[in-house]
Amino acid sequence: MKNIVVQKFGGTSLGSIERIKAVAKTIKKTSLNEFPIIVVSAMSGETDKLINLAKDISDDPAERELDALLSTGEKVSAALLAMTLQSLGLKAKSFSAAQISMRTTSNHSKAKIIDINIDTIQASIDEACIPVITGFQGINDVGDVTTLGRGGSDTTAVAIAASIKAERCDIYTDVDGIYTTDPNLVPEAKKLRSITTEEMLELSGQGAKVMQVRAMEFANRYDVPIRVLSSFKEGEGTLITKEISSMEQPIITGIAMQDNQTKFTLHGVEDTPGNASGILGPIGDAGIDVDVIVQNVSVSGKTDFTFTIENSDAKKAQKILESDLIKVNYDKLIVNNEIGKVSIVGVGMRSQSGVASIAFKTLAENNINIQMISTSEIKITLVISLKDMNLAVKSLHKAFNL
Repeated sequence: MKNIVVQKFGGTSLGSIERIKAVAKTIKKTSLNEFPIIVVSAMSGETDKLINLAKDISDDPAERELDALLSTGEKVSAALLAMTLQSLGLKAKSFSAAQISMRTTSNHSKAKIIDINIDTIQASIDEACIPVITGFQGINDVGDVTTLGRGGSDTTAVAIAASIKAERCDIYTDVDGIYTTDPNLVPEAKKLRSITTEEMLELSGQGAKVMQVRAMEFANRYDVPIRVLSSFKEGEGTLITKEISSMEQPIITGIAMQDNQTKFTLHGVEDTPGNASGILGPIGDAGIDVDVIVQNVSVSGKTDFTFTIENSDAKKAQKILESDLIKVNYDKLIVNNEIGKVSIVGVGMRSQSGVASIAFKTLAENNINIQMISTSEIKITLVISLKDMNLAVKSLHKAFNL
């Protein structure tokens, strides 16, 4: 029996019939030595087209119906690719997420995978028939179609790889691997041969767009090796795995950035136990992810409580903070959407000191003020003014010799 490998193809890889034919040839080549399970995104631009159609009907379309609409894009890709594989003499069959019983939560547009019944996939493998599965979507307990959010096809692919115990998961995209930072901003950014799952999880969570953060959570939890490579040119790409040789491991692996952030500051919060929960509880209940959190030292029994979230959730969060759901007294709500986050990531930080001081010195030399700081064992996140973000990334990339 051949080793099983999951291959995910993104929208740019499937952007035209010519591209679908090229992808089919890649899959056929893989099938000579391994058995491929395929996960597909919608064709490039298709999801945006469907969103625009919905907005032509309503400025605020029902989330259930929007998910039902958006899920059609991947079905088109899956069917066309299955047909193309068949034309090359391969056995192939398309499957929707519902057909493979990919069960999710009911959070439309942001659903999370609960489990996958692999029986249908296994039956296809037993018949030597390549399954071509729709990414980005699932079904909830009542049978409604749900979607997993942007980049959700990555999550689908890694979840299937984990469930079927595949040898690895190959993510084909329009870039040829993982870079030390965005090469569009820093042309001298270097492509990494390998990176740890833990580092990639941090980078994804802090804005690196190559891999979706929930896909990396699955990979980290179930130890799924991932290879990121281009569908447009030959190459080994970048291997994401639990461990890599310590001789290859630099102190800092990469720098990520996010420009879609809003900072909320509740000024004059009474400094009493339970207030953090009282503020963030209703925010979390609304499905809003909070990142950097800072509470100042109490002065005269009051403090400032600050946190950041994505811009897409800002209006919802502000509405909650100004509603009766928040039982915490505060004097003033300050909202700032002119911020950016820069994160320095590397497992080498565990054993090497001085990373923070280099970062702080570099920003100071470039007259960049730090508004908030958050750290973990392998990450330092700095919240700064949005206008300074590009300069900060370039300067830090140079300072750490990446």
